[in-house]
Amino acid sequence: MGQLPFQIPLPEFKVRLAAPDISPWLAGNIGIPGVTTRDSGVPGPHVALLSLMHGNELAGAIVLDRLLRAGLRPTRGKLSFGFLNLTAFERFDPQRPTASRFLDEDMNRVWDEALLNGPRHSIELDRAREIRPFANTVDVLLDLHSMLWTSEALILSGAPAKGRELATAIGVPSLVVADHGHANGRRLIDFPRFSDPGTPYSACLVEGGQHWEQSTVDTMMASVSGLLRHLELVAADAPLPPSRQTPKPRVATVTTAVTAMTSSFTFVQTFRGGDIIPCRDTLIAMDGETEIRTPHDNCLLVMPSLRPSRGHTAVRLGRFDQG
Repeated sequence: MGQLPFQIPLPEFKVRLAAPDISPWLAGNIGIPGVTTRDSGVPGPHVALLSLMHGNELAGAIVLDRLLRAGLRPTRGKLSFGFLNLTAFERFDPQRPTASRFLDEDMNRVWDEALLNGPRHSIELDRAREIRPFANTVDVLLDLHSMLWTSEALILSGAPAKGRELATAIGVPSLVVADHGHANGRRLIDFPRFSDPGTPYSACLVEGGQHWEQSTVDTMMASVSGLLRHLELVAADAPLPPSRQTPKPRVATVTTAVTAMTSSFTFVQTFRGGDIIPCRDTLIAMDGETEIRTPHDNCLLVMPSLRPSRGHTAVRLGRFDQG
């Protein structure tokens, strides 16, 4: 009889954050519910800060609600604040905090032009269609997310060099990961306006830390501050944290995105996002009878999902850039 696969224990997910009251911002002010734009009247870029792509990721919504209530305005260009999956957020229940990530499908897997132009409907897909005209006016986009499983905070820059440059300029978090996304759908940062290297527009996705932790709110606020101060979009006395003295960002490029091909994908131990496996060909997981091994030395584990569903990303494997 063969050795039974290692079963990852399911942790207790404690909710240490209260859902913010975003009712003042639900109507928006540009004709799209949940989107508020503040225009300086002075030429400059249109910058968008987005939250609630997933309805149970409260930290980003807390950050945007605080900044809106504090009266944050740009000194040039436009600054938009977006609360995206409002329907899922309305269903958030701290007793079942993982149940309202989405209702019909993951809203951050539907940003493909063919899909958006197609005949299919879902709550999340229809909401993406509603947001798309707004997204097509944005020059720089920061999408605020948090994580279920324990992981070092990071910025996902997508594939183009311009995304990587933006992420390193933001500075917080100090780990930048360049990747091509997921096999099961395109993220908003993969939307052609931002991912096409021939356009001047750029987008990054911040994974600020664990869901429902105050430290995640703090990291996201620092990320927003880093972006807006880098772009010189706000006054020195803006209601934002001061610029941090941060280490030079470490940049890694995803070499392999591992998708679970069976319903019995199992890691050999409880890995944490940000773990570095020193040796090439180290066994890290079993996908049914298939061994998943590291493709190179000093392999970075990016956001391992310790209970992946079939067809979904289980982990991304990255190599640190030289220099």
